[in-house]
Amino acid sequence: MLTLSEIKKPIEANLNEFENLFKQSMQSDSHLLDKILRYILKSKGKQIRPIFVMLSAGLEGTINNSTYTAATLVEILHSATLVHDDVVDESNMRRGFFSINALWKNKVAVLVGDYLLSKGLTVALENNEFRILQIVAEAVKNMSEGELLQIQKARLMNIDEEIYYEIIRKKTASLIAACCASGMASVSVNEDHIHNIKKFGELTGVAFQIKDDLLDFDPDNETGKPSLNDLKDQKISLPLIYTLQRIGLIEKRKLLYAIKNHGTEKNTIKKIIEKIKTVDGFTYAENRMNEFKNEALQILSGFPDSDCRRSLEQLVIFTTERKF
Repeated sequence: MLTLSEIKKPIEANLNEFENLFKQSMQSDSHLLDKILRYILKSKGKQIRPIFVMLSAGLEGTINNSTYTAATLVEILHSATLVHDDVVDESNMRRGFFSINALWKNKVAVLVGDYLLSKGLTVALENNEFRILQIVAEAVKNMSEGELLQIQKARLMNIDEEIYYEIIRKKTASLIAACCASGMASVSVNEDHIHNIKKFGELTGVAFQIKDDLLDFDPDNETGKPSLNDLKDQKISLPLIYTLQRIGLIEKRKLLYAIKNHGTEKNTIKKIIEKIKTVDGFTYAENRMNEFKNEALQILSGFPDSDCRRSLEQLVIFTTERKF
């Protein structure tokens, strides 16, 4: 598997240009806001989403100002959703840094998230990128719906596999789909191609989330121990959904009771993991992940061979074989 640095080589110069433009967009005349925005820049991740935007654009044309606008819009809105997510999840850490709400409290964090949302919209409108704005705005709507659906179902612990896919398509996959679609839309008006690359992004996003489910239980991930965040938050992930479908009603009730009332206890967690292994829940989730990955790669094969296409192929593999 190639490293992320190797994958992004065809667009390395473009990403450097994007970085400069993104930093310019993350500035404010307000002293407090500017300080927080600089902190967000310092703690940003690997910029997977701008990479999807750039590589998708490179499939069909030459990366241009519209592409940079799309990447900037996506990254700003993604930053906004992370700030709001940390408030909702009452999380004090993000990528090894203190979260905005941990340092400046919830009220400031919500307002910063709101500012970033409006800033993203402004970036698109100032550049007359209405098609790209339409694509990304739809993704933000879907993400909110997915989050609310997950909260609703988590309370009742009655998520089946079909609802699970609906949640992750909206909550996780919709933004990656928007990255790919907006990248393509920045260089092409071919709606069929935009639709196809959007579907590719959605399938990749679903595979990405299933990998997250598996990593949550994986003792060999980069943290060195299972994080089990899903269990602690009473979120039913795919390995557990499959397990609940394969056991009897009484055993299912006992397992759900244990998750609701003792889900953070080591002994309970150990028993849950053993039960998942007994019915091959991890194997099932991995197989489903690979099915989505292969379907995504099949769509990608319909585009002409190029450095960007090969990098996108490797990026899909990277997202499903990562250890973090």
